[in-house]
Amino acid sequence: MEERLQKLLSAAGLCSRRTAEEYIEAGRVTVNGRAAKLGDKADLGRDTVALDGTEIGPAAEPVYLMLNKPRGYVTTLADEQGRKTVAELVSGCGVRVWPVGRLDVDSEGLLILTNDGALTHRLIHPSHEVDKQYLVMVAGDVEAALPILSRPMELDGIALAPAKVDRLGPNVLSVTIHEGRNRQVRRMCDQAGLTVKALRRVREGGVQLGGLKLGQWRHLTEEEISALYSL
Repeated sequence: MEERLQKLLSAAGLCSRRTAEEYIEAGRVTVNGRAAKLGDKADLGRDTVALDGTEIGPAAEPVYLMLNKPRGYVTTLADEQGRKTVAELVSGCGVRVWPVGRLDVDSEGLLILTNDGALTHRLIHPSHEVDKQYLVMVAGDVEAALPILSRPMELDGIALAPAKVDRLGPNVLSVTIHEGRNRQVRRMCDQAGLTVKALRRVREGGVQLGGLKLGQWRHLTEEEISALYSL
């Protein structure tokens, strides 16, 4: 059966669909020896599809991981600046996976990695509004900041959906958002007059970080995978 090339590349565990589109536009994908273009389809039972000259095989078995990302690691598979990447932490899983969404280099906590392009799209597309909960240690006037953080805010002139903010301790907040703007929680706190001292993601959808140790990873359970697909 013919399918779009980006779907075939993603299903083979080589990249996300978005990255596959970039590969196609860059001329790195061929079908039967000819450079492919966006919108092309192929049938792996009939056609030879290759990325950088290497033929891709059938769809890889889907893999779903949870990583407790430490600070100091970038959420990419490779880094031009030579910084440590999350790919190094999950290299023992034996399969090429990619991170779903971002967690900035100075933050830690729950990061989902997979080779399932469909789930990746489901979790990062704004229409699905997947909740992400963060524990944030701050410095500053928390009492004055709470009403600012709880009402509608803007970043770069674009309105944000209201966050759910709870005070868990004198300088500890729980912040739940469902958007993924760059460094969003840190920038929200900055607008409210707070300085973020530490930030940890503890939940994404129905998946909780729990007691997983910093720098360790595990496979998601069937229940957790189902919970993510039900979002």
